[in-house]
Amino acid sequence: MHKKETKEQERMAEDQEERVETTPAGSEEPAAEEWVPEDNGGDSSAEGQGDPRIAELAKQAEDNHNRYLRVQADFDNFRRRTQKEKEDLAQYASMKLVGQLLPVLDNFERALQAGGESAGTDSFAKGIDMIYRQFSQVMEAEGLRKMDVVGQPFDPELHQAIMQVESEEHEEGTVVEAVQNGYWLKDKVLRPAMVKVSG
Repeated sequence: MHKKETKEQERMAEDQEERVETTPAGSEEPAAEEWVPEDNGGDSSAEGQGDPRIAELAKQAEDNHNRYLRVQADFDNFRRRTQKEKEDLAQYASMKLVGQLLPVLDNFERALQAGGESAGTDSFAKGIDMIYRQFSQVMEAEGLRKMDVVGQPFDPELHQAIMQVESEEHEEGTVVEAVQNGYWLKDKVLRPAMVKVSG
């Protein structure tokens, strides 16, 4: 009996070994593979792209960039405008002073005309003439120029008409006489000329 039981145990052990050998190695791995599917990363990316928060952040970034470009353009325009104003200020800083001296220049001219019409006043006229020329040179150095208006077409930007007269020498609308001289300060009109215009 003892030998018979021993043989049966040996046969059962051999059967068990055969079943173990015939079982495919890693047969339970598919269950493990199901834990991490290969396409999970793609699904997460798709979910991220469709996230409204990301779209909102992208829109805010674009709006901020456009706002920055506008501010930069405004700043560049402001800088150019400020530079132009500074240049004009430096160029025309003496404009007020020169304008205030114009009546003095007018009086010199009147004195010269009156002195030239009177006899025995040569020395006075020469002295006045010398002062006038000196004063005119100082004014010219500041950019003052007298307008040449006689014979020119009337221009309301340059001339102030105070009288209309008949003239056979000039066409209608032509300046025939300057009652008071007009002046340029560099390239700006400092004072328009008072003129008579042919009618």
